[in-house]
Amino acid sequence: MSLIETDWLDKNIDKVKIIDCSWHMPQTNRVGSEEYKNQHIPNAIFFDLDDNSKKNIDLPHMLVEVEEWEKIVSQMGINNEDKIIIYDNSDVLSSCRCWFNFIYFGHDPKLVHVLNGGLKKWIAEKRKINKDTNNIQISNYKGLEKKELVKNKELIDRNIDNEKFKIIDGRSKERFEGKVSEPRKGLRNGNIKNSFCIPFNHCLNIDKTFKNKKDLKVIFEDCLKSTNEQNIVFSCGSGVTACVLALAYSLINDKYHPCIYDGSWAEYGKI
Repeated sequence: MSLIETDWLDKNIDKVKIIDCSWHMPQTNRVGSEEYKNQHIPNAIFFDLDDNSKKNIDLPHMLVEVEEWEKIVSQMGINNEDKIIIYDNSDVLSSCRCWFNFIYFGHDPKLVHVLNGGLKKWIAEKRKINKDTNNIQISNYKGLEKKELVKNKELIDRNIDNEKFKIIDGRSKERFEGKVSEPRKGLRNGNIKNSFCIPFNHCLNIDKTFKNKKDLKVIFEDCLKSTNEQNIVFSCGSGVTACVLALAYSLINDKYHPCIYDGSWAEYGKI
């Protein structure tokens, strides 16, 4: 189960590694790292989604090389055997992207979880928060890439003809259908040919917790006709909310290994 509830974390807070992966869309004028300094769950380590993505490239949030990932995670003091709980305070559930990154680089999926409802739910329940800085002991983390969990543009283009997998886009219907402009400059409107759309927030309740399995099954069956399919690739604007859909689908199909198009529309929609 990829989700952990707040009650469980509260009782086991000293037995796990906790990551705050709050990231916000540029137009919100919010900075996750600054919010973390003001308040976070005790023992939480901040993961900067922008800083911990590939540099010197004009695409956002692309996966780093495995050697770089090992340095990032070692600096966070995380070991390969650690149980990890990831949360955020973001409207786009950026914690799911961090969850995917750990799975892609070989961390045992059974040890990586997202806190259901994130920091908002934690605070609403009046659970403890603080501003304390952690004393981190550098580890020697080792990654193992699972390259089959990511598709590139070449494979996406080839799939239009051979249809080896189905692509589901997590953007809004208006963006998917090209009725509104993309928030990032230099992108055309529209979608990948033959792809489907499930706006990521359709999988969430008003309080940003995930909907129950019954409701999620209805949502995915309406799109896929079956929730037993394994060859599903998720896309979105920049590779963040695609991971929300990947996690949601994994909740109703425990044999599914999360797979995303890392470049997403930021790459495919370039003018």
